[in-house]
Amino acid sequence: MYVLTDLKPGRAIQMDGVPYLIVSSQFGRKSQSKANMQCKLKNLKTGAIVAHNFQGSEKVEPADVGFRRVQFLYKGNGNCTFMDLSSYDQFELNEETIADAKEYLVEGQECDAMVFDDQPIGIQLPSTVNLKIVETIPGVKGDTATGGTKPATLESGLVVNVPLFLSEGTVVKINTETGMYMSKVE
Repeated sequence: MYVLTDLKPGRAIQMDGVPYLIVSSQFGRKSQSKANMQCKLKNLKTGAIVAHNFQGSEKVEPADVGFRRVQFLYKGNGNCTFMDLSSYDQFELNEETIADAKEYLVEGQECDAMVFDDQPIGIQLPSTVNLKIVETIPGVKGDTATGGTKPATLESGLVVNVPLFLSEGTVVKINTETGMYMSKVE
């Protein structure tokens, strides 16, 4: 069972026997009341998007979904195209459906597709990804690892803060849950 803090975009849940995919979620708490999680849910049978507010200690049942290993091919026209690595079938998922996962995808990257009734419904990324810095201000002699940070644009288009000594072409490890720089990849 999922508790309030487990309700994150990309998770599949089941309410009243109907499977839903969490498209977005926002945690909230008003003065002395219980915590709540406001979610936008996509009905996996009809495709309709509904809003639902989960309260405090409410528990939600996970939906019965499976996973397949897939490879990301390309982005275009608001969709992301993937290839199933076992059957070599290609399929598209709307960028809105995969939410923030699109920020970490680069051509040729492998990840897991969430499948319900043999239909891909979402993407599950590994906890970290390695991405190359394609644009940042140049480092200056004397910059150290413990100094400050600067913004860097990665090959997927994501902008993160990295240490001052890193330059363009450097591959860095990024945490996909927080979107933050972790380390330089040797």
